[in-house]
Amino acid sequence: QLQLVESGGGLVQAGGSLRLSCAASGSTLDNYAIGWYRQAPGKQRELVAGITISGTTNYADSVKGRFTISRDNAKTVYLQMNSLKPEDTAVYYCNAEHYGVNYWGSGVLVTVSS
Repeated sequence: QLQLVESGGGLVQAGGSLRLSCAASGSTLDNYAIGWYRQAPGKQRELVAGITISGTTNYADSVKGRFTISRDNAKTVYLQMNSLKPEDTAVYYCNAEHYGVNYWGSGVLVTVSS
């Protein structure tokens, strides 16, 4: 059973950077499409960035040019977040999808102060 654990969140000032990690256990991520989602208080969860099995990436318009999703190896996916804004404050979740089956991490909090 695939399990995902996010790390790297915290408090940062506007304009700063953070790198989130999504570490897998129980399986490798080779055959999964990976997405980073976020949910701000009172808002719906939204897709921030995704990477397919072949390495194609996509980003929400709100983070294009600031965030980068990447795979480092078969068990870790990263989200590099630069030029952070207060509106990026949210709980960030890692998702792995394979043939319609979804796995979620428990999330990590990112707080951006103005």
